[in-house]
Amino acid sequence: MKLLLIFIPVAFVCAHLGTVPAPFRFAAAALAIIPLSAALVASTEQISFRTGDAIGGLLNATFGNAPELIISLMALRAGLLDVVKASLVGVMLGNLLFVLGLAFLLGGLRHRVQKYNRRGARVQRSVLMVAAISIVVPSMFDNFVPAGMASPHNGLNSSVAIVLLLTYALSLVFMLKTHPDYFRPKDDPVETPDQPPRWGLPLAVTGLALSSVVLALISEILVNAIEDTTATLGMSRAFIGVIVIALIGGAPESVAAVAMARKNRLDLTMGIAVGSSIQIALFVAPMLVLASYYLAPQPLNLVVGNAGIMMVLFPVLLLSMLVGDGKSNWFKGVQLLSVYLLIALFCYFLPDNPETPLFHPR
Repeated sequence: MKLLLIFIPVAFVCAHLGTVPAPFRFAAAALAIIPLSAALVASTEQISFRTGDAIGGLLNATFGNAPELIISLMALRAGLLDVVKASLVGVMLGNLLFVLGLAFLLGGLRHRVQKYNRRGARVQRSVLMVAAISIVVPSMFDNFVPAGMASPHNGLNSSVAIVLLLTYALSLVFMLKTHPDYFRPKDDPVETPDQPPRWGLPLAVTGLALSSVVLALISEILVNAIEDTTATLGMSRAFIGVIVIALIGGAPESVAAVAMARKNRLDLTMGIAVGSSIQIALFVAPMLVLASYYLAPQPLNLVVGNAGIMMVLFPVLLLSMLVGDGKSNWFKGVQLLSVYLLIALFCYFLPDNPETPLFHPR
């Protein structure tokens, strides 16, 4: 892992040299993300020892989504509204299906049955449904309002953004202040001799912040090279936005969630994967909608079309059916990964059509 640290300066050098081909810039940035993700995992685990799994998962979701927020803001300035919406939907898909599915699978292979707090899982899935409805409402509205009526369309999206931000703020009050017992681990982790040594809290916070900042910069380099790299492979823009960019931006959550599942800390895994999706839908997306009025050539809306609605609803419904019993096993991970693979295949074989893009920026 330490040997891969060399790719961090290599990625920056490649980004500033105009002669380096895009595939090399992509590979260098991708390899640089691996040790940075490991550093973020270690820092978050150290903080969770002192704050509990609920706050630890929230912190990891927050810092893990920082690259996605920064990349999306840059895309807004460039007017790439369809890429922003595709990446937001893709991050939710990746967290709920790929990250959680991989964590359930690898954790279940080491531990036959893993338990987590079912009350917290029920709250999380209900908040996820609110997030899904927030995307369905503007998309349904778009089907009934003519394209020329931009004023009520923009007014709805800004109003939805404000409602989502208030809901997110109140969800934090519920989780951290009034009902923290809903998110306490099902079983307290048992101290084992092979556990890493405890860091001081200032060192852990500093490590988390620094690794997140560098991750954001490396993610920017990677995304700038990703379209030219994948063009040679015949990938569609939908696949690039929904699958490739989302997996790259969600690399910290993937590493952290799987690592915690392997250590039988499923409550922290749920907090990372599900909490990141909630934060994307209730905080990052509405912040981007409001910021687009100042940064983008035209306001960003939450209209994703019929295919986008299904991509958001299917993972939430499947997750609701799987997590209600408070137990996990490897086959639940297989089910989540299977649905993710089906959606990835749909996006890969979907031809690019400029007249009817998957996430049209109306």
